[in-house]
Amino acid sequence: MSRNLVMVARLIDEEPEEAYGYSRVALRLASRVAAVREAAGFAAYATQRYSEALAEFRASRRMTGGVELWPVMADCERGLGRPERALAMAGEPETQKLDKAGQVEMRLVAAGARRDMGQLDAAIVTLQSPELASSSVQPWTARLRYAYADALLAAGREAEAREWFGKALEADKDGATDASDRLAEIDGVEFVDAMDAEEPADATDTTDVTDTDGAPGDADGSAAASEGDAGNAAAAGEGDAEDRDA
Repeated sequence: MSRNLVMVARLIDEEPEEAYGYSRVALRLASRVAAVREAAGFAAYATQRYSEALAEFRASRRMTGGVELWPVMADCERGLGRPERALAMAGEPETQKLDKAGQVEMRLVAAGARRDMGQLDAAIVTLQSPELASSSVQPWTARLRYAYADALLAAGREAEAREWFGKALEADKDGATDASDRLAEIDGVEFVDAMDAEEPADATDTTDVTDTDGAPGDADGSAAASEGDAGNAAAAGEGDAEDRDA
């Protein structure tokens, strides 16, 4: 069982479908282990199986009594087309029990739910917080600043959006966002493939091969499944490996 959880952690970012397959095997072996249910939830979440993910997260929470999964559970509600339910969860007592990172995640989810409902100005206000204003860089800083910049841009506040995309880039040491691409897009900068630039132009070829269809990244404030989350579940699951289904 523990080997399957390790594979979930290794594959969830790059090969989520494979990770999902391993999570199903782990579930068959040890469905009564909370870490297995959590890892299965993240694997389902990563493959956009939101109903299944929500069920697994709820099962894990019943076993542990913790609130750590509350933000991603709310984001599953968004994925199921129920943003109003995600907003309701943001106002429930469980949110107050979250640590700082969890509260920031809940804020991101709530802002995303506001945008789902067409409440763009409310989404911007939701993201305005001491954590956003702080000059201290925390693990959530880049994503929070990015979500705020994206909301500002959607509202037509381009100058402010550019400023915040820049701040997001400053905090994004691991390349978790595409803030640099968004800045270039605002500034009208076009990138040319170096290999294409080295090839001599064919004067007789008048075909336009420039690809200008660049889709921006998803930055509406979703709580994301991560290798770290699945890895934590795998580590916890190894300690409980003896608890297996018959």
